[in-house]
Amino acid sequence: MTQYLTLLLDCPVVIAAIFISGIGGTFQYGYGVSVMTSPSAFIKELMNQTCVHRYNVSLEQWQVSLIWSFTVSIFCIGGLLGSLFAGSLMSKFGRKQCLLLNNFVAIAGAVLMLLSQKTMSFEMVMVGRLLYGINSGVGLTVHSVYLTECAPKRLRGMVGVTIATFISTGKFFGQLLGISELLGTEKMWPWLLGFNGFTALFQLFTLPFLPESPSFLLLDRGDRQACEKALHRLWGDKDYSREVEEMLEERASLGSVRSHSVLELIQNRTVRWQLLTIVVVFTTVQLCGINAVYFYSFDVFRAAGIPEEKLRFAALGTGLCELCTSLACFVIIESTGKRVLLFRGYMGMSATLILLTVTLYLQGQVSWMPYCSMALIFIFIFFFASGPAGVTAPLPGEIFNQSYKSAAYIVACTLNWTGLFTLGMLFPVLVEQLDYYCFLIFLVFCAVCGIYVRLNVPETKNRTVLEITAEFERMHSKTAASDMKRSTEQKLNGIQIHETKL
Repeated sequence: MTQYLTLLLDCPVVIAAIFISGIGGTFQYGYGVSVMTSPSAFIKELMNQTCVHRYNVSLEQWQVSLIWSFTVSIFCIGGLLGSLFAGSLMSKFGRKQCLLLNNFVAIAGAVLMLLSQKTMSFEMVMVGRLLYGINSGVGLTVHSVYLTECAPKRLRGMVGVTIATFISTGKFFGQLLGISELLGTEKMWPWLLGFNGFTALFQLFTLPFLPESPSFLLLDRGDRQACEKALHRLWGDKDYSREVEEMLEERASLGSVRSHSVLELIQNRTVRWQLLTIVVVFTTVQLCGINAVYFYSFDVFRAAGIPEEKLRFAALGTGLCELCTSLACFVIIESTGKRVLLFRGYMGMSATLILLTVTLYLQGQVSWMPYCSMALIFIFIFFFASGPAGVTAPLPGEIFNQSYKSAAYIVACTLNWTGLFTLGMLFPVLVEQLDYYCFLIFLVFCAVCGIYVRLNVPETKNRTVLEITAEFERMHSKTAASDMKRSTEQKLNGIQIHETKL
């Protein structure tokens, strides 16, 4: 562990890239997910005031709830749109340039948020949320690709965890700035929602000092000199001929193949296990129950005797727990391995969900049971942040080669945003119908994903894309061989039957 930290400290530009790309990348996503909870009452009031001012009509409660749900959900629609365009934008403009241009989308959204209250227009909040979603959709993809391509192979896992760390940081800041002592007030909530613009400005002014992704310069543009120059800026003045040769081997294996589309990715049988891995892992990360646990945390904290006015600080504790665990994952991932962290994380989450369902069932019957539920909530967040949260985001960039990377991220982020939108729409219904038994549904997803990773996914630590691809083929060659053998036996049986009839 110490050697990895020493190696990282020897690359100060990589550390700068982690912070600068993260603050304008996945931080925006995490902040956008959590920030709407605090000012919800003020935004609903703005909706009603707008209709009274314009049309002299006071909205009914169900109408306000409908508009509010759409305002929250449109963030996911924007994220999906951003994800769909991110791949082509990366290929056309490059990783760094794409991140720079993406900041203007966030700044435009922030301006709308800041003006919404003065102009008495809740539509500005809607459009701002849509723009924030587009910014987050692009940023989630491009930040992941840029950072994993800028990191040395030995540090790729450690650096990749920071993608999720900035998501957790964004969530925590959304909770922290939203308390009434800071920006969660009737006068200051537009500044709370406009905070994304300031992080975008920070990245806009600092990112130009960083180099472009070395892999993009060599594999997409064929500029070896620019690639070597970027490597020296990122990793220091050493000999990187071996790393360049590995990239050239990947380029040689691709030949003159262009970036593949999503349809070509789906149709290609040679990468079907990699694609299936992305589908399973990215579907589960949204349907693992983390949002349900956060939702029930308030009820558990109330039952444990925490006063109503202190609940927001207890909620901050859950966000801080996720952030601290993500930082711990950053330290241990290179010594543990991503496959192990995914498997242990989902198995631990499965066991915790079973116990949490039991303690919630007994909460009204045993006086000390709410304290057990509260402990299990923090344990569940610990397992989530120490494995799935940190490992999932950079996974497509590690198991797919350059020609399939953009399409793989489009599939992954589409699943991510679709899952988030679907959960937002169905979760209230699940809670109303099943109550805390909804955890059993999430339990199935966690258990299935954990077993799948254990049986079908190779370790990616300290391996190139070509080595990981070869390991996928080795792991599943027995299955392919058995299928071929079964097919041959069926054909032979058919021939024997045919000969017998003759």
